[in-house]
Amino acid sequence: MEAQHYQTTSMTAAQARQEASTVFLAKVFNWMAAGLGLTGIIAFFTASTGFALTIAASPLFMVLLLVELGLVFYLSARIEKIQAGTATGLFLGYSILNGLTLSTIFLAYTRASIGGTFLITAGMFGAMAVYGMVTKRDLSGMGSFLFMGLIGIILASVVNIFLKSSSLYWTISVIGVLVFVGLTAWDVQKIKTMGEQGIMEQGEGAIRKGAIIGALALYLDFINLFLMLLRFFGGSRD
Repeated sequence: MEAQHYQTTSMTAAQARQEASTVFLAKVFNWMAAGLGLTGIIAFFTASTGFALTIAASPLFMVLLLVELGLVFYLSARIEKIQAGTATGLFLGYSILNGLTLSTIFLAYTRASIGGTFLITAGMFGAMAVYGMVTKRDLSGMGSFLFMGLIGIILASVVNIFLKSSSLYWTISVIGVLVFVGLTAWDVQKIKTMGEQGIMEQGEGAIRKGAIIGALALYLDFINLFLMLLRFFGGSRD
C-alpha cells in the first residue's frame, strides 16, 4: 500500500512539473509571437511608406543595428535586476527597432518570396521546437557546439564584408541555417527545463522576466533562421 501511495505521489509530482512546464512554454511562445507580429507590422508599414529606402541609404541603418545589439546585451545581462515591466518594454522596443531594420529586405526581395520564406521558416522552426520539447536527449553539449558555430558565423560575416566572397557568403548561409535550426531545439529544451524546475512558483515578476528572456532567445533564432533562408529562397526584385 505504501509503495502504491509513493508511486501515485511521484506521478502527481511529475505531472505537476509537466503542467508547469507547458504553461511556462505557452507564455514564452505567446511573447515570442507578439514580438514577431510587432516586427512584421512595423517592417511592412515602413516599407510601404518608403521610409525603408531612407533607412538603407543613411547611417540610420547602422545606428539602429547598434542600438538593437545594445538592447539584447543589456536585457540578457540585467534580466535578474530589472523590473518585469522594464524587461517587457525593452523586448517590445527591440521588436520595433528590428522591424525598422528588416523593412529594408523589401527593397531587395519580392513580397511573395518574403512571405514564402516566412512560411518555410515557421515550418522548420516549429519542427525543431517540437523536437526540443519531446526529446529525452540532453542537448546541452550540442548547444555549446552550436554557440561556437554562431561565433564563427559572426566573425566570418565580418571578414566577408571586406573580402566580398560569394563562396564564403553561401557557406556562411548554409552553416547559419544548421546552427539556428539546432539552437531552436536547444533553447526550447532549456525553456522547458526552466518550467520543470519551478519558475512558475517564483512569483509573477519572475515568471514574466523568465518568459521574456526565453521569448527573446526564440525570437532571435526565428529571425536569424528566416534571414539565412531568405538568401536561398528570396526572389530578387531586380
